[in-house]
Amino acid sequence: MASTAVAPPPSRQLRLRPPPPSLRISPPRFFRSLPSPPLLKPHLLPLKPLNPFLPPAPLLLRRRSPPSAIFSAASDAPHRPTIEDSSTFREWDSLTAKFAGAANIPFLLLQLPQIVLNARNLLAGNKAALFAVPWLGMLTGLLGNLSLLSYFAKKKETEAVLIQTLGVSSNYVVIAQLAIAEAMPLPQFGATSAVVASGLVLNFLNYFGWLHDGIWRLWEDFITIGGVAVLPQVMWSTFVPYIPNSILPGLIFGTVAVVAVIMARSGKLSDRGIKFVGSISGWTATLLFMWMPVAQMWTNYLHPDNIKGLSAFTMLLAMIGNGLMIPRALFIRDLMWFTGSAWATFLLGWGNLACMYCFNSISRNFFFAATLGLFLWLGMALWRDTVAYGYNSPITSLKELVFGQ
Repeated sequence: MASTAVAPPPSRQLRLRPPPPSLRISPPRFFRSLPSPPLLKPHLLPLKPLNPFLPPAPLLLRRRSPPSAIFSAASDAPHRPTIEDSSTFREWDSLTAKFAGAANIPFLLLQLPQIVLNARNLLAGNKAALFAVPWLGMLTGLLGNLSLLSYFAKKKETEAVLIQTLGVSSNYVVIAQLAIAEAMPLPQFGATSAVVASGLVLNFLNYFGWLHDGIWRLWEDFITIGGVAVLPQVMWSTFVPYIPNSILPGLIFGTVAVVAVIMARSGKLSDRGIKFVGSISGWTATLLFMWMPVAQMWTNYLHPDNIKGLSAFTMLLAMIGNGLMIPRALFIRDLMWFTGSAWATFLLGWGNLACMYCFNSISRNFFFAATLGLFLWLGMALWRDTVAYGYNSPITSLKELVFGQ
């Protein structure tokens, strides 16, 4: 009798034997706190995820990194070597700061002869000699130094702060001498003294972080309005022999500056507009200094005989002082500082030397030695900056300076 195979009952074909408790996977504590989904019958296949918002089962079986490894990776991340950690970068950073600090020497020598000469004339009773020094021009330079002092104090550039403080102090000494000689009206001198004293104190407190933000914003608004009003007035006054004398440029631009500051503080300007208004004071101060060599060259053009009265040593000191600040401005990618320093180096210093050479006021050897020294210095600055940042071409450094990183 042939035996026939008997099929097991259907209920036993799909039945799975549950694993022993020792082999069961225990879900993480996070999932234990979730509400339990409805239980599925053990004999149904294929198995489905218990919750559509939970990751598939294979992900639950992945081994998670221990917290110590996570904290170790987080602590190691900031210590990855960067270009700022290289010895070349730190060395050039230190050198550029020292170069900028050394610019105090030629700038001090620029103003010191005038101070000594004025003191001698005052002691000799020769007050008329001080009327040859225009107090309006000295006041313009002082306001420019004061605005740039605020700009660099906010950026915590110590060397530049010292340079601008020296400029404010030396210009104020000359203005005080002019006031003693009655070459400057007393009310204007009193107002200037109040502004200088307030500016030095506020910048000192802000540099060390001891000044309230609201007071500093008021000071920034003041120098913004003053700079916008003074700059066009000085430009207009340069060409007064050929255009009518007027104070309308200062009044018009001053009014526009007041409106712009009020709109910026009241939130009626866009973020870009507010940022633009905040940068006006630094740029107006820079443009004031940039206009000084333009006015000097215009005077040279109108009166070529006066070129013989210029001091080649003074022009050389101006070129050296501004040239010493170019590497630092390039290194920290400060376009405003770089523009003002480079402009003054080429126009105020080298440009006037070129005019003096063209009119045979200085020797050929003197001019070409100064020219060679200037271009060697600028070439060295570009090369060292390129090496410090690890670039292959100085064009990259200049692109970052103009367009940002």
